Amino acid sequence: VQLQASGGGLVDTGGSLRLSCAASGRTFSGYRMGWFRQAPGKEREFVAAISRSGRSTDYADSNKGRFTISRDNTRNTMYLQMNSLKPEDSADYYCAAKYSRVSDYTSRSSEYDYWGQGTQVTVSS
Repeated sequence: VQLQASGGGLVDTGGSLRLSCAASGRTFSGYRMGWFRQAPGKEREFVAAISRSGRSTDYADSNKGRFTISRDNTRNTMYLQMNSLKPEDSADYYCAAKYSRVSDYTSRSSEYDYWGQGTQVTVSS
């Protein structure tokens, strides 16, 4: 599967952005999906994950209540709605996919098989 992330940009503190991750290739609904981010000089960190069906989700504690992960299997696309953005949310955001026969979510980056290119999010203070 090939992944294409988009939707990043520059936003003020408290603003919102919606990231998209478009997938092509094998059946999108067969993949667990996730978002990760990496700020300059820092390790890549987990943001959110979603099961194949979209019914189960998981979030990093720092994002709960502010970010919402979703997917549209008819459009082969995953989303990350980010509200109440903070300067510490600034990073390159990556989407990832893991093919699985079990409908669950995966929060560990090492378990993902496919990665998209990053989309940059900058939150100004």
